[in-house]
Amino acid sequence: MAPSLTEASSAPQPASGVNNTKSSVLDKTSGQHPPIYSLLRPYKDFPREITGPTVWQAEDYRDHPERWTHVFSDDEIAELSAAADGFLASGTPLTGISQEKFPLPTLAPFFGTVRNEILNGKGFILFKGVPVEEWGLEKCAAAYLGFGTYFGHFTTQNGRGHILGHVKDLGEDPAQKDKVRIYRTNAKQFFHTDGADLVGLLCIAKALSGGESDIVSTHHVFNTLQRSHPDVVATLATPNWYFDRKGEVSKGQDPYFRSAVMFLENDPAGSPRVWCRLDPNNVTSLRRFHSGPDAKIPALSEQQLHALQVLDDTCAKLALHMILDPGDIQLLCNPHVFHARTAYKDYPPGSRDERGRERVRRHLMRLWLGVPESEGGWKLPFHDSREKRRGGITVDDVVPSCPIDAE
Repeated sequence: MAPSLTEASSAPQPASGVNNTKSSVLDKTSGQHPPIYSLLRPYKDFPREITGPTVWQAEDYRDHPERWTHVFSDDEIAELSAAADGFLASGTPLTGISQEKFPLPTLAPFFGTVRNEILNGKGFILFKGVPVEEWGLEKCAAAYLGFGTYFGHFTTQNGRGHILGHVKDLGEDPAQKDKVRIYRTNAKQFFHTDGADLVGLLCIAKALSGGESDIVSTHHVFNTLQRSHPDVVATLATPNWYFDRKGEVSKGQDPYFRSAVMFLENDPAGSPRVWCRLDPNNVTSLRRFHSGPDAKIPALSEQQLHALQVLDDTCAKLALHMILDPGDIQLLCNPHVFHARTAYKDYPPGSRDERGRERVRRHLMRLWLGVPESEGGWKLPFHDSREKRRGGITVDDVVPSCPIDAE
C-alpha cells in the first residue's frame, strides 16, 4: 500500500460503477452548465487561509515518490488481468462495465482508501506497472474502465459521447481555440481542471520529447495568492467569466455559459471548502462573440487577463513535476488540484525502437469520473451536485461510446 494515504473513509463508495441495470446504455451525463447564482458566495466569505491535508507543497513530495506512488504488485496485476479477461469473455460492451462485472476482491478495499485520499487528502496518486504493451488496447481499455468503477461514475468527455477519452495528437490546429480541444493536439496545456470530479490518465505510449505533467495543490495556490494577490482571488471568485462550449452544444443552449473560476462549497451548515474549475483555453477562445454582429458578451477585462496570468505563473512556480511512463495511471481530484502538460514532439513516422518495433505516437487513455454528494463528493453550487454522472460534456441524445483508440 502506498505511504501517506489517509485512513479508509466512512464516506459512501460508488455503488456499482457506471450503471445499475442490465442495459449497456448509460444514464446521460449532466454536461456543462452555469452554477446556481444565488448559491455563489462573494469573495468576502472566502477564508484568508486554508489548512489541512489538501494543502501541500511540491518539496514535500519531489524527492519522496514513495509518498505518492503505488507500484502494482504481481498479484495485483494478476487480479486486474483476470477481471479484464473475464469481462471481455462475457461479451458485455465496454459501456456496460461495473464493479459487479469487474470484481477486485483484494484491490477494492485499497482503492477505497485511495479514493478518500484523492477526494479529501492531497488529491493525487500515481499507479505504476500496468503491462500495457503485453495487454494491447482492448484489454487495457477494459482494465482501465474496470479500475475507474471503484472511484466514480463515467461522464462523457466530448460531443461524440466518449466515456474513454484518448489524449493524442491528431494533427488538429491548437490555434483554432474555438473549435479544437487541446488534448487532440501536441500543444502545451496551461494549468487547468477537467470537466468532472476526478480525472485519470493511463499512459499507453510516451512521446519522443515533452508531454510531461505538472500538478499543484489548488489550496496552496490559494493561500499564496491571498498573501500576494488578494485582488486576483477576488477576480477569480466573481461570476462574470464566460466559458466556451466550443461547438459541443445541445439544442437550445447558448454556445457559452457564465460562471466563476473559484468557488466555495454549497455547505452553509458546515465548513465550505474552496474549489476551482477552469480551462484557460475555454475563456480565451470567445473573441467571435466580443465584436461584430454576433457581439453578445464582453471581452476579458484587464483584471481577468491579469488574474489568468498570475494564476498560471503561481501554479508553475509551486508545481510538482512528474513524467508518465507506459503503464502509469495518474489520478487527480479536479476541485483541489490543478494540472498542466508541456508541449511534446512525437517520434517520426516509421521510427523503430531498440528491438526493431515501430514506435507509436504518444497516447494516454483518459477517464472523467463523477462523484455525487451522496458518495462523498464535494457539495457544488450546481443543479446536478447530487447526480451520479455530474459534469462532463453531453450533446443532445448522443449515445455514450467507448472507442479503444482516438477517433
